[in-house]
Amino acid sequence: MQFAGKTAVITGGATGIGFALAKQMGAAGARIILFEPREDVLGEAVDGLKNLGIDAKFLVGDVTDAESVEALADFAWAENGRGDIIVNNAGVGGPRGGIFDTDLAAARALYEINFWGVWHGIQAFGKRYRADGLPAAIYTTASENALFNALPSGGGAYVSGKHAVFGLMDVLRREVQRKADLAQIELGVIIPGWVATALSSHMGMDADRFAATIFAQMQAGEYYLVGHAYNVVRMRARINELEAAFATYAPRYEGDEEFDVQLYYQRMAAERAGS
Repeated sequence: MQFAGKTAVITGGATGIGFALAKQMGAAGARIILFEPREDVLGEAVDGLKNLGIDAKFLVGDVTDAESVEALADFAWAENGRGDIIVNNAGVGGPRGGIFDTDLAAARALYEINFWGVWHGIQAFGKRYRADGLPAAIYTTASENALFNALPSGGGAYVSGKHAVFGLMDVLRREVQRKADLAQIELGVIIPGWVATALSSHMGMDADRFAATIFAQMQAGEYYLVGHAYNVVRMRARINELEAAFATYAPRYEGDEEFDVQLYYQRMAAERAGS
């Protein structure tokens, strides 16, 4: 994605990773629109961006409200002519207790922001991108907790919600690859590890360092946007355990592709094309 002259809309963009990405995109020539519920924090963030010579605006709103996110898209098109890039970054940490004892209302409230807020952003902007056919990008912040459980204990709502976001983006990726009217949309899933933001009590990798690493990958058109090298160790542990289970109880055999869903649909499509 080329960022110069484009408008990047960032939910949860006034602090943390979102604000760090705003600085990276703005320095590359993008105009920035920030979105979150706290007007005072938004004002400070926009002032900070303007002091860096970046064209920045904000809109107060809530990603849990689909109409509010639609209003954000309307705002981007009205103010800047278009919202070329949407970064679905808004997220909260939520309850950290064990699954048996987690307050389900608190867990649902987390999903409203971390999962449904993402889907609202994808739909509100994605439908416009499909309609106008112009180059666009949809980025979503997942987590290392979408790949494995990074927390020593607890956090069931957060970890499962990030898995859900990762799956949602994977499905969207396949849709974009298969449909000609979506081919102009670039996608990326941001996978932070331990980054120094309010969610981590400001411990971990510096947010600006992480954003710089991620932004270079955005410019290169990558889908998986990664920054924490040790993640591969945790990922490999999960994969090894899964492979061991398959090797023991469902080992490969000649013709085992008979029950592969993707190959089945490919055969059906080939048969329809040949009829």
